[in-house]
Amino acid sequence: MPSDKPARERILDAAHELMLTVGLARTTTKEIARGAECSEAALYKHFASKEELFIGVLSERLPRLTPLLRGLAAEPGTASLEENVTEIARQAALFYEQSFPIAASLYAQTELKRRHDDAMRELGTGPHLPIEGLDAYLRAEQAAGRVRAEADTFAAASLLLGACAQRAFAYDATRGGVLPPADDFARRLTRTLLAGIG
Repeated sequence: MPSDKPARERILDAAHELMLTVGLARTTTKEIARGAECSEAALYKHFASKEELFIGVLSERLPRLTPLLRGLAAEPGTASLEENVTEIARQAALFYEQSFPIAASLYAQTELKRRHDDAMRELGTGPHLPIEGLDAYLRAEQAAGRVRAEADTFAAASLLLGACAQRAFAYDATRGGVLPPADDFARRLTRTLLAGIG
C-alpha cells in the first residue's frame, strides 16, 4: 500500500536510502521511482535531474548546516561564541558523516563528478557554501568584537569544516573503525580553534 506522504517526500526518502546504501553513482532514477512508488515521469516533475535530487537530499534529509550558518551570521552575538561554534561543528560533523557515504562514489567517476559539479554551479550550490557561511558568521562576530581583529576568519572556517569532513573520512581506517562522538569532537575542536581566534 502506497505511503500517505506526498510524492516529493517519498522521492527524497527513497533517494536518500538508495544513496546511503549503494552510493550516488549507482543510484538510478528508475530505482528511486520504484522505491518512491511513483513513475520516473512523476520523479522528473519534482526534480529536473539526479543532481538536483542529490542536492535535495543533502539540503532536506541531512543535518541543516547552511540555515544554521545563515541565521548566526544574520544575528551575531546570540549565545556565547563557544556555544555557537560548538553547535556549528556538531552539525557539520553529523552532516559530513551522513553525506560522505553518499558523495564518495562521485570521486570514482570523473565524468559523473564533472556533471555533478556543473549542475551544482548552475543551481548555485556546492561544498564551498558552508565555508563561506562560517566565514561570514566569524566576520560578523569579529565586527562585534568577539573574534580577534587580526584573525583570519576564512582560514578558521576552512580548518573547522575541514576537520569535520576529515572525521567522516579518516576514522573508518582505525583499528576499531569508530568515529569520535560528534558532541565531544565538536567541543574539543571549538576550544582549540577559539584559542587561536577568540
